[in-house]
Amino acid sequence: PGDDFKFILCEGCQQASPNLKLLTCLHTLCLNCLSKNKAMGQCPMCQMPIPQASGIPDMDNLLFTSLQARLSIYKKIVDGADLFCNNCKEASEFWCSECEEFLCTGCFEAHQRYLRKENHEVKKVVDIRAGSAKDFLEGTRRTGNFFCSNPTHKSQTVSIYCTTCRKPLCCLCALLDSQHAPFCDIHSETQRRQQELSTIAQELKQKRSRFQATQAVLRDEAARLEEAQQEMRELIQQRVEQLVQLLRREEEELLGLVEARQERGRRELAGELQRVEGTLRRMEAAERLVEKMSLYATEQEVMDMQPFVRDSLQELQRLQPPASGEREQPRDLSECRGRLQAL
Repeated sequence: PGDDFKFILCEGCQQASPNLKLLTCLHTLCLNCLSKNKAMGQCPMCQMPIPQASGIPDMDNLLFTSLQARLSIYKKIVDGADLFCNNCKEASEFWCSECEEFLCTGCFEAHQRYLRKENHEVKKVVDIRAGSAKDFLEGTRRTGNFFCSNPTHKSQTVSIYCTTCRKPLCCLCALLDSQHAPFCDIHSETQRRQQELSTIAQELKQKRSRFQATQAVLRDEAARLEEAQQEMRELIQQRVEQLVQLLRREEEELLGLVEARQERGRRELAGELQRVEGTLRRMEAAERLVEKMSLYATEQEVMDMQPFVRDSLQELQRLQPPASGEREQPRDLSECRGRLQAL
């Protein structure tokens, strides 16, 4: 698949994993990385706290896990090794994305005969191999094949959404439910949720520029702080070297004063810069996840993940970059300059 799909790997170790968790900051980590990071209690990518005491978020990244599984099938097809029919173990010629099975020619003909009304999309293995990974993922993206959560209706596909209890229903559930109304088509609700995420992500993209501007200001201020420190050190050293040995103690006090003032300023700026950069990384993760959900998420994945992702996006919306005037200015060196002048 190449680098185009590196986004489905764990952002900590950059490895594929069947156990990917989605944090509230919208970064994705595997269980192994989360276990190693448990003592810190925060995301190693942006330092946002992990609310769960166990250090393991509740939300699975269903989209990335699904994409990993589908890409492994594509890789198997491209490699061309051990492609056998799932039914009779003969050499495979076809792949059914609905059944998720390889089929030989004989089993393919039987499959088409018995499931001709089910609209199963079957492709030749050679055609899949000639196409790209993106083509394969788009071809295996399901549009309406998840089933009712009611255990007595589990064979029924979901096609209706109840706006009152906010859950998908099959036709039987909707028919028997006389209390809840109105209902809407599940495809409409899926599209509405996807559009809601896209709208929030677009607004965040605009706010992101403000955080980037604040980041640039903080970095410039940090650079000026370092230059001021260096200039003051040189001036102190030049002046003190001209004085007699009795003034050496004054030199040490002045240097200590400068270092203390500058270290305080550096720590404050570093903390602010780290928070802003962490927020920017969360925003980047949010944009990336919404984009990939729009491209590859199944409707069930959208239904399961959208409320969680929406809450995280709205939390990001509430953040504001710190204004320059709100920060303390512990960087005034006037006292130090006054004592130098007195020398």
